[in-house]
Amino acid sequence: MPMRQEWKPGTMIYPLPAVIVSCGDFDNANLITVAWTGTICTNPAMCYISVRPERHSYEMIRERMEFTINLTTESMARATDRCGVKSGRDIDKWADAALTKGRGHKVSCPYICESPLSIECRVKEIMRLGSHDMFIAEVMSVLADDSLIDPETGAFRLDKAGLMAYSHGAYWSLGNEIGRFGWSVKKK
Repeated sequence: MPMRQEWKPGTMIYPLPAVIVSCGDFDNANLITVAWTGTICTNPAMCYISVRPERHSYEMIRERMEFTINLTTESMARATDRCGVKSGRDIDKWADAALTKGRGHKVSCPYICESPLSIECRVKEIMRLGSHDMFIAEVMSVLADDSLIDPETGAFRLDKAGLMAYSHGAYWSLGNEIGRFGWSVKKK
Protein backbone atom coordinates (compact mmCIF):
# COMPACT_ATOMS: atom_id res chain seq x y z
CA MET A 1 0.00 0.00 0.00
CA PRO A 2 1.40 3.47 -0.87
CA MET A 3 2.61 5.67 1.97
CA ARG A 4 0.79 8.93 2.74
CA GLN A 5 2.15 12.23 4.00
CA GLU A 6 0.03 13.91 6.64
CA TRP A 7 -0.50 17.64 6.11
CA LYS A 8 -2.11 20.30 8.26
CA PRO A 9 -5.89 20.63 7.80
CA GLY A 10 -6.81 22.29 4.51
CA THR A 11 -9.45 22.40 1.82
CA MET A 12 -7.98 20.20 -0.89
CA ILE A 13 -11.28 19.26 -2.53
CA TYR A 14 -10.42 19.82 -6.20
CA PRO A 15 -11.38 20.50 -8.93
CA LEU A 16 -14.01 23.16 -8.32
CA PRO A 17 -15.99 25.31 -10.70
CA ALA A 18 -14.39 28.68 -11.36
CA VAL A 19 -17.36 31.04 -11.46
CA ILE A 20 -17.74 34.79 -11.67
CA VAL A 21 -20.37 36.13 -9.29
CA SER A 22 -22.11 39.36 -10.27
CA CYS A 23 -23.64 41.51 -7.54
CA GLY A 24 -25.05 44.97 -6.91
CA ASP A 25 -27.61 46.44 -9.28
CA PHE A 26 -27.38 47.01 -13.02
CA ASP A 27 -25.90 50.51 -12.72
CA ASN A 28 -23.61 49.76 -9.76
CA ALA A 29 -22.53 46.16 -10.31
CA ASN A 30 -19.35 44.33 -9.43
CA LEU A 31 -17.80 40.98 -10.30
CA ILE A 32 -15.87 38.56 -8.10
CA THR A 33 -14.29 35.24 -9.03
CA VAL A 34 -15.32 32.49 -6.62
CA ALA A 35 -14.24 28.85 -6.42
CA TRP A 36 -15.89 28.16 -3.05
CA THR A 37 -19.33 27.42 -4.48
CA GLY A 38 -21.65 24.50 -4.91
CA THR A 39 -25.05 22.85 -4.77
CA ILE A 40 -26.84 22.47 -1.44
CA CYS A 41 -30.32 21.20 -2.28
CA THR A 42 -32.47 20.18 -5.26
CA ASN A 43 -35.93 21.06 -3.98
CA PRO A 44 -35.98 23.94 -3.38
CA ALA A 45 -33.01 24.58 -5.65
CA MET A 46 -30.30 26.04 -3.40
CA CYS A 47 -26.60 26.78 -3.69
CA TYR A 48 -23.92 28.72 -1.88
CA ILE A 49 -20.89 30.92 -2.33
CA SER A 50 -18.28 31.68 0.31
CA VAL A 51 -16.69 35.15 0.33
CA ARG A 52 -14.16 36.85 2.58
CA PRO A 53 -15.78 39.76 4.48
CA GLU A 54 -13.02 42.18 3.41
CA ARG A 55 -13.81 41.70 -0.30
CA HIS A 56 -15.58 44.62 -2.03
CA SER A 57 -18.39 42.36 -3.28
CA TYR A 58 -19.12 41.00 0.20
CA GLU A 59 -20.91 44.13 1.39
CA MET A 60 -22.79 44.48 -1.91
CA ILE A 61 -24.15 40.93 -1.56
CA ARG A 62 -24.95 41.34 2.14
CA GLU A 63 -26.76 44.63 1.49
CA ARG A 64 -28.88 43.46 -1.47
CA MET A 65 -29.15 39.78 -0.41
CA GLU A 66 -28.83 38.55 -3.99
CA PHE A 67 -26.19 37.59 -6.52
CA THR A 68 -25.80 35.74 -9.82
CA ILE A 69 -23.42 32.83 -10.35
CA ASN A 70 -22.03 32.86 -13.90
CA LEU A 71 -20.31 29.70 -15.14
CA THR A 72 -17.05 30.34 -16.97
CA THR A 73 -15.47 28.95 -20.12
CA GLU A 74 -12.01 28.64 -21.62
CA SER A 75 -12.67 31.82 -23.62
CA MET A 76 -13.46 33.61 -20.35
CA ALA A 77 -10.29 32.42 -18.56
CA ARG A 78 -8.45 35.76 -18.62
CA ALA A 79 -11.55 37.65 -17.46
CA THR A 80 -12.12 35.08 -14.72
CA ASP A 81 -8.61 35.51 -13.39
CA ARG A 82 -8.73 39.33 -13.59
CA CYS A 83 -12.03 39.46 -11.68
CA GLY A 84 -10.34 37.47 -8.90
CA VAL A 85 -7.15 39.51 -8.56
CA LYS A 86 -8.40 43.06 -9.18
CA SER A 87 -10.66 44.95 -6.77
CA GLY A 88 -13.91 46.60 -7.75
CA ARG A 89 -12.97 49.37 -5.31
CA ASP A 90 -10.27 50.42 -7.78
CA ILE A 91 -11.60 49.58 -11.24
CA ASP A 92 -14.74 48.82 -13.23
CA LYS A 93 -14.28 45.07 -13.60
CA TRP A 94 -16.93 44.83 -16.32
CA ALA A 95 -14.92 47.14 -18.58
CA ASP A 96 -11.54 45.80 -17.47
CA ALA A 97 -12.54 42.18 -18.22
CA ALA A 98 -14.48 43.16 -21.39
CA LEU A 99 -17.65 41.47 -20.14
CA THR A 100 -21.19 42.45 -21.09
CA LYS A 101 -24.01 43.07 -18.60
CA GLY A 102 -27.39 41.46 -19.16
CA ARG A 103 -30.39 42.63 -17.16
CA GLY A 104 -31.37 40.14 -14.46
CA HIS A 105 -34.71 38.39 -14.82
CA LYS A 106 -35.56 37.69 -11.15
CA VAL A 107 -32.85 39.66 -9.34
CA SER A 108 -31.60 43.23 -9.74
CA CYS A 109 -27.96 42.33 -10.35
CA PRO A 110 -26.88 41.72 -13.95
CA TYR A 111 -25.70 38.46 -15.43
CA ILE A 112 -22.69 38.03 -17.74
CA CYS A 113 -23.80 37.68 -21.37
CA GLU A 114 -20.64 35.73 -22.27
CA SER A 115 -21.43 33.05 -19.67
CA PRO A 116 -23.16 29.90 -20.96
CA LEU A 117 -25.27 29.62 -17.81
CA SER A 118 -26.18 32.17 -15.15
CA ILE A 119 -27.90 31.26 -11.89
CA GLU A 120 -29.85 34.07 -10.22
CA CYS A 121 -29.89 33.67 -6.43
CA ARG A 122 -31.54 35.24 -3.41
CA VAL A 123 -29.71 34.90 -0.07
CA LYS A 124 -31.60 33.03 2.65
CA GLU A 125 -28.88 32.90 5.30
CA ILE A 126 -25.33 34.07 5.95
CA MET A 127 -23.15 31.71 7.98
CA ARG A 128 -20.06 33.19 9.60
CA LEU A 129 -17.43 30.48 9.34
CA GLY A 130 -13.94 31.96 9.81
CA SER A 131 -11.92 33.31 6.88
CA HIS A 132 -15.07 33.23 4.69
CA ASP A 133 -18.78 33.71 5.25
CA MET A 134 -21.14 31.39 3.40
CA PHE A 135 -24.09 32.93 1.54
CA ILE A 136 -26.75 30.23 1.36
CA ALA A 137 -29.18 31.10 -1.41
CA GLU A 138 -32.29 29.92 -3.19
CA VAL A 139 -32.08 29.74 -6.97
CA MET A 140 -34.65 32.13 -8.44
CA SER A 141 -33.90 31.59 -12.14
CA VAL A 142 -31.46 29.85 -14.47
CA LEU A 143 -30.53 31.66 -17.69
CA ALA A 144 -29.18 29.36 -20.41
CA ASP A 145 -27.41 30.49 -23.58
CA ASP A 146 -29.72 29.80 -26.56
CA SER A 147 -26.76 28.75 -28.73
CA LEU A 148 -26.27 25.68 -26.49
CA ILE A 149 -29.83 24.42 -26.92
CA ASP A 150 -29.97 21.50 -29.37
CA PRO A 151 -32.61 22.54 -31.94
CA GLU A 152 -33.69 18.93 -32.56
CA THR A 153 -33.97 17.64 -29.00
CA GLY A 154 -34.29 20.84 -26.97
CA ALA A 155 -31.52 19.51 -24.70
CA PHE A 156 -29.14 21.98 -23.12
CA ARG A 157 -25.62 21.06 -24.30
CA LEU A 158 -23.48 22.52 -21.52
CA ASP A 159 -20.84 19.95 -22.55
CA LYS A 160 -20.32 22.08 -25.69
CA ALA A 161 -19.63 25.29 -23.71
CA GLY A 162 -15.92 24.71 -23.00
CA LEU A 163 -16.33 24.98 -19.23
CA MET A 164 -13.28 25.35 -17.04
CA ALA A 165 -12.44 24.40 -13.48
CA TYR A 166 -10.08 25.57 -10.74
CA SER A 167 -7.66 23.14 -9.13
CA HIS A 168 -4.95 23.95 -6.62
CA GLY A 169 -4.17 27.46 -7.90
CA ALA A 170 -4.66 26.81 -11.63
CA TYR A 171 -7.47 26.99 -14.19
CA TRP A 172 -8.11 23.87 -16.28
CA SER A 173 -10.24 23.03 -19.28
CA LEU A 174 -12.55 20.10 -18.71
CA GLY A 175 -11.79 16.84 -20.50
CA ASN A 176 -13.81 14.08 -22.09
CA GLU A 177 -16.89 12.42 -20.65
CA ILE A 178 -16.09 9.11 -18.96
CA GLY A 179 -19.65 7.96 -18.34
CA ARG A 180 -23.07 9.18 -17.26
CA PHE A 181 -24.57 8.79 -13.79
CA GLY A 182 -25.51 5.13 -13.31
CA TRP A 183 -23.45 3.79 -16.23
CA SER A 184 -21.51 1.42 -13.96
CA VAL A 185 -24.65 -0.55 -13.09
CA LYS A 186 -26.57 -0.17 -16.36
CA LYS A 187 -27.66 -3.43 -17.97
CA LYS A 188 -26.19 -4.05 -21.38
